Amino acid sequence: MSKIINLSRRKFIWGMSCACGGSLILPSCADVAMSDRKQLKIFSDDYLYSKAFPAYENFKMNTKLVSNTTESNKIVDIGLSIRDAINAYYLSRAEKNPTDNFQWEFVLVDNDEVINAWCMPGGKIAFYTGILPIAKNDDGIASIMGHEIAHAVARHSAERMSTAILVDAGTYALENLILGQRLPSVSRQLRTYGLDLPFNRNQESEADYMGIIFSSLAGYDIEESYKIWERMKEKRGAGPSEFFSTHPSPDNRIKKLKEWIPLVNAQYPAINT
Repeated sequence: MSKIINLSRRKFIWGMSCACGGSLILPSCADVAMSDRKQLKIFSDDYLYSKAFPAYENFKMNTKLVSNTTESNKIVDIGLSIRDAINAYYLSRAEKNPTDNFQWEFVLVDNDEVINAWCMPGGKIAFYTGILPIAKNDDGIASIMGHEIAHAVARHSAERMSTAILVDAGTYALENLILGQRLPSVSRQLRTYGLDLPFNRNQESEADYMGIIFSSLAGYDIEESYKIWERMKEKRGAGPSEFFSTHPSPDNRIKKLKEWIPLVNAQYPAINT
């Protein structure tokens, strides 16, 4: 696979977490599916699912859902087609499927004001009716679906939590054991803008890339992926500067998706399910 994604991390984190010894805590270093990137992961799937699955059930009970309509059925059908494509891909390669322990579920939330979709660990996905005009068609829905599924496949929640714990532990040690006082606000801002936000943006970029792979494997037209962001930009505007955001700018996403599309089409054509 081409080395398209390069997600930088602070070297001291790897020194603490991935060395063979000399660490007070022993998290694991795992490979991200469909990427050569290594990630830090302290929390197991079982632990995350024990929290995520009840939260998803509670969300459904307290949210107005759309069911048994053309739109809601389409969300489910497209989600299942991507699920089947992922299964077929890993079966064809005789490799471990990172979604083997997923408990897939897809819901459509009746809220036209929210332009969003999300995926909890383990394949628990929600679309809001407000994002359907942005998606516009089946290929657009598949691009959004692939992106959200990619977050779960890449275990981004576990990675974010693991990294936060190590950074918080390092900050606590520096403040209490070395300095004897809290870091000034400027130092905390440097952490936010120098580590936290770039890390989140890199995860979003990785999910964009993996997402169009999943959409392509399922037979959808991934040209629609960058058109979504053109429509999103038209709807919301350019938004805040990328430097201050957890997400890449729409222009940056459009540029990268256009670069990735021919590579993904060549390397990950539709797979028979």
